[in-house]
Amino acid sequence: MIIDPLDGSSNIDVNVSVGTIFSIFRRKSPASGDCNIGDFLQKGPELVAAGYVLYGTSTILVYTTGEGVNGFTLDPSIGEFCLSHPSIQIPERGNYYSVNQGYYLKFDLEMRRYIDHCSDLNLGLRYIGSMVSDIHRIMFHGGIFLYPSTRKYTQGKLRLLYECAPISMIVEQAGGSAMDGNLTRILDLQPKDLHERCTVVMGSPAMVREMKEFIEKYSAPK
Repeated sequence: MIIDPLDGSSNIDVNVSVGTIFSIFRRKSPASGDCNIGDFLQKGPELVAAGYVLYGTSTILVYTTGEGVNGFTLDPSIGEFCLSHPSIQIPERGNYYSVNQGYYLKFDLEMRRYIDHCSDLNLGLRYIGSMVSDIHRIMFHGGIFLYPSTRKYTQGKLRLLYECAPISMIVEQAGGSAMDGNLTRILDLQPKDLHERCTVVMGSPAMVREMKEFIEKYSAPK
């Protein structure tokens, strides 16, 4: 198991929602000995399961084993998670986009043009600063979540192995799309380091396709 125990930890001081992200791979090394780095540096298609827990007005577990996505809400009276959101499906498009727009001037041209496009469409900007919280809204209401490269974080800021890959599995299993800023499906990326970073474009499939068109049109040649 690979886990990000406290996603959005900078929100704790101001009592804003945080979460936990986890994923499960099959062990490759012999069970008789210690595990090794190869047990963790596996590509997305090898994921057995992925999920997140959102700690908000209620505690919700969203979970997939590769056969759709279900949500479970904690019932404190019995101490159990009860199925509350079966077969979650992300809408084809939504009325929200989620990005740290304070970095607008530090984004590449294609990202700035897409943000302008969202503004022209009067889409609502919703950014909490906790990936789990921002994605959870998109799971139910649709929209797009963006964490692009900046001048300081040229490879993005979110971690591929324990943030981007498990959330990508959940998003895809709910009918959404997830790619990086180079138009590569996130689940097809091969992790080379436990803390490797990754740019992110994920959410409603129609909106991810639109972002892909902006990258193809405005990005600088490699």
